[in-house]
Amino acid sequence: MKVVGVMSGTSLDGLDLVLIELQGSRPADFSWRILDCASLPYASHQRERIDRAIRSGGAAALCGLHVDLGEWIAQAVLTFLARGKEEPDEVRLIGSHGQTVWHVPPEGAAPGSTLQIGNASVIAEVAGVDVISDFRARDMAAGGHGAPLTAYLDRLIFTADAPRLIQNIGGIGNVTVLPAEGRTESPVAFDTGPGVVLIDGAARALTGESFDMDGRLAAAGAADEAGVEEWLADPFFRLPPPRST
Repeated sequence: MKVVGVMSGTSLDGLDLVLIELQGSRPADFSWRILDCASLPYASHQRERIDRAIRSGGAAALCGLHVDLGEWIAQAVLTFLARGKEEPDEVRLIGSHGQTVWHVPPEGAAPGSTLQIGNASVIAEVAGVDVISDFRARDMAAGGHGAPLTAYLDRLIFTADAPRLIQNIGGIGNVTVLPAEGRTESPVAFDTGPGVVLIDGAARALTGESFDMDGRLAAAGAADEAGVEEWLADPFFRLPPPRST
């Protein structure tokens, strides 16, 4: 079965796409093969519109962006498939995370909430492929955080003879703690704190560029240890898992 996965993180840098061939669904019989992958950056006007909607958009702005983003995602998928000379009717599913515009973790008895936009029905209609989406909502309805999303996939791909920690630094950082192969414990995954959402913001403010290419500016500098300690004093870093931002 061929599946296209589409992800847009909180860094707002664009769409990551992958075409994979899947067989099986459990660790014992699961196999996968990457056929193609690409990162398609948002145009500046798209990034600015998403950022503006997240920061100050009302219902009308978010509703319109929900539809337009679905169109952008569908067109990106079609461009991606055409580049690899793949026909849409050869793809069984598109998995589209959408663009997170708001995420509120549960706190005490108060349930959490999350909102991703990028209308899945528009994607399906334009691309002509079935779409699965809204991955976080069921976990949050059951009292979970809906984040991170990657723990099960990390388990399938990265489990080894010894325990492993898989750290991702996206817009928000997160880690998956994997038990050694053969152990019965479930993976544990949680957010570790802000990532490139702040790094990219600093790059824009200081240089006018959208990000720090290859981390060159960061590598040329030195840590402000007092600032680091101040950040680490935030109560978030003392919260036990599960936790999200």
